[in-house]
Amino acid sequence: MGKVVALVVAAGRGRRFGGDVPKQYHDLVGRPVLRHTLAALAVNPQIDAVRAVIHPDDRDLYAEAATGLGLLEPVFGGATRQDSVRLGLESLMPLAPDAVLIHDGARPFLDAGTISRVVAALQIHPGAIPGVAVADTLKRGADGLVAATVDRMGLWRAQTPQGFRFSDILAAHQAAAGEELTDDAAVAERAGLAVALVQGDDGNFKVTTAADLERARRAFAGPGETRVATGYDVHRFAPGTGVWLCGVQIPHDQGLEGHSDADVALHAATDAVLGAISAADIGRHFPPSDPKWKGAASDRFLAHAAGLVAALGGRVVHLDITIICERPKVGPHRAAMQARVAEILGIRQDRVSVKATTTEGLGFTGRKEGIAAQAAATVWLPA
Repeated sequence: MGKVVALVVAAGRGRRFGGDVPKQYHDLVGRPVLRHTLAALAVNPQIDAVRAVIHPDDRDLYAEAATGLGLLEPVFGGATRQDSVRLGLESLMPLAPDAVLIHDGARPFLDAGTISRVVAALQIHPGAIPGVAVADTLKRGADGLVAATVDRMGLWRAQTPQGFRFSDILAAHQAAAGEELTDDAAVAERAGLAVALVQGDDGNFKVTTAADLERARRAFAGPGETRVATGYDVHRFAPGTGVWLCGVQIPHDQGLEGHSDADVALHAATDAVLGAISAADIGRHFPPSDPKWKGAASDRFLAHAAGLVAALGGRVVHLDITIICERPKVGPHRAAMQARVAEILGIRQDRVSVKATTTEGLGFTGRKEGIAAQAAATVWLPA
């Protein structure tokens, strides 16, 4: 699909919700509702960037909700939701994305499958929205009485994210400025764009009332789930006077070749943590083609991965790292390595294991051409 950007609409006041704080900033198991939403988009490997549209009065609340997620700077919305979306779309013009996913900030239970189905449909159609077929019998009421039974055949409950080819929906919103259509699909329909329906998810509900917030809190009340994922990395030796392993610099007669500091152990560990939350790999988050990561300390990469876990309401429970090389010797530095990794992750040192092995002279590590590392991360997430 090319470059896909998510636009999160979070400028509303939530009048139906009540209270002094807009609904998207209310607490949901220790984090604002909006942070759950932003995190679900930030970790998704199909999304290249995320921008929120917020109310000018909410700058501080937003900064707290978005901290550590690596999002684009927010932009301010307008008087209506439709104005806010248009302003958000116009702010994305310099990025020239191929597609945009427009999502409600108060829908914190977005799943990766819904995103995948919307993005896949955009390969064929200029627009796509997730929905759930109406299962209940529908009645039209008047004066407190049933006036008619409505045929539910072909009726769907629309959800977000609603996806569109960027240039199409930008033009459609600009043409519809000043109108009050109910969602972005309606704007697309007005412009004559074909909008596909894909299967949504009953759990992807919008927090609109206080009862919805209680429902959301109950959804997080379960025992959660434990995930295990692995990571693997290799770096060749190069001229130098030392190597970085697990965030510790070890004197050596060679260095390791890499765009960053080439800490092969932390790279494997980062991939393991990212894998546990299905957030692609280190190259997706820190492309080696980007000059700003040249020579970067790899502790930033692992801390970022752990921050995404925390943003999803989870925690890294344990990390096991195995370094595979003939030299340098790892044993004398093992305790320092464990301590440094634990510090990066913010966990106890006894939740980090660092081991070393050789390949008995076999392969590239046996020939002392480089170092390999593998890692296994155990992560707990709310179900």
